[in-house]
Amino acid sequence: MFTFLQAHPLICSVILILIDLASWQLIGGMRHNLRLCVRIGIFVAFSWVMTAAGISPLQPPLWPEDAILNLMGTVLGIGWWLFAARTVTIILGYGLMSRAGHSARLLYDLMGAVIFLIAIVGAAAYVLQLPVKGLLATSGAMAIIVGLALQSTLSDVFSGIVLNTTKPYQLNDRISIDGTSGKVVEIDWRSTHLMTDMGGIAVVPNSVAAKARIINFSRPGDVNGISVIIAVPSSVRPRRAIDALEKTLRGTRALLQTRSAKVSVKSSHLDYTEYELKGFIASAKSKNEVCNLMFDLAHRHLEAAGVSWGYGQEEQRWNRQRRLLEDVRIFRSLSNNERDSLAEEMTPVDYQADEVILAFGEVADCLMIISTGVVSVSIHDGEKLVEAGRMGPGEVMGEEGILADKPSRGEFRSITSGRLFRIEKPCSATSWNTWAS
Repeated sequence: MFTFLQAHPLICSVILILIDLASWQLIGGMRHNLRLCVRIGIFVAFSWVMTAAGISPLQPPLWPEDAILNLMGTVLGIGWWLFAARTVTIILGYGLMSRAGHSARLLYDLMGAVIFLIAIVGAAAYVLQLPVKGLLATSGAMAIIVGLALQSTLSDVFSGIVLNTTKPYQLNDRISIDGTSGKVVEIDWRSTHLMTDMGGIAVVPNSVAAKARIINFSRPGDVNGISVIIAVPSSVRPRRAIDALEKTLRGTRALLQTRSAKVSVKSSHLDYTEYELKGFIASAKSKNEVCNLMFDLAHRHLEAAGVSWGYGQEEQRWNRQRRLLEDVRIFRSLSNNERDSLAEEMTPVDYQADEVILAFGEVADCLMIISTGVVSVSIHDGEKLVEAGRMGPGEVMGEEGILADKPSRGEFRSITSGRLFRIEKPCSATSWNTWAS
């Protein structure tokens, strides 16, 4: 066996390289430790084959008079340097990737390129006995020429190294780079790829990202900020508008209670004033849904506070009760005359904050429509009452008791002070029967 190694080192080396390539493919990508051990073991065997054949990677072949042996020694020497570079790259890359994850891919590729460059220079100096100083000088001049030609590309590459080192964002983060928003799906040598909300891919050069203003919506991961801007006629006193919009925030159950939500004046114009509602939610996926809900609630609470954006001639004659009937879905089957008659029978009732409007298990004797304020709805889970939602202007309580004489399955407790309108069961029998049917 030893005699065969000495006589045919090139064949043995080729067999080891084929075994290395085959084992690299057969061993699963998830078994990193086994892959690393096999690669190191094969490299040690490769080095031992060279030593047994009397070949050293640190000196030229010892058989200058024999062309075949000289060529074989040269090939094995160069192969050892490249094999060593690959093994070192895998070892260092394994440690880097295990600590930094996929975000260190760019740095890993650059490190591998530097190691292979060192291996090529080492093989040229020790095995081929080339004048390395002249080679390096020529390479330096070529590097300057190539660097000037690829200045923009190199700027993207080194900016990518900075981004991977500082990590302002990672894969799957939702970010905004200089006004371009989306989910990070890839970070490569030259650019960052974002999946936009419209389903397209935005490619942002790393040099632009390194200089731009970056907003990372995924950090911290437990909160996501949302903002809604609504315009109110400038004739409305700001205090009245802010009170109504604060009730909007309190009526939006999706907002995190651990983070304070705020209302502020964003801008003032001759005809209207813009107010901004800011809050935080737990999941970015529900951002659009919560924003739409906040906008609708803001409109309802502002309307309940007497803010109008202009009605037709008929709507201008309606009182608050009549407008509520127009908005409540269950009364849409009634005619205008029936809704007019029903509005005259509605009785206003004021309530204070933290007041039970309809208790759990109570049979309602009337229908109640919220005019102003915020009401919390809690259901019984077998042990205690748990908040299930919040109600605002235009929403109805007491349907179970009116339609089927059934007790309420939830507790309705006011969060803020406000007003509701009662519709007694016996009133306006014709209109009531029409609605109930």
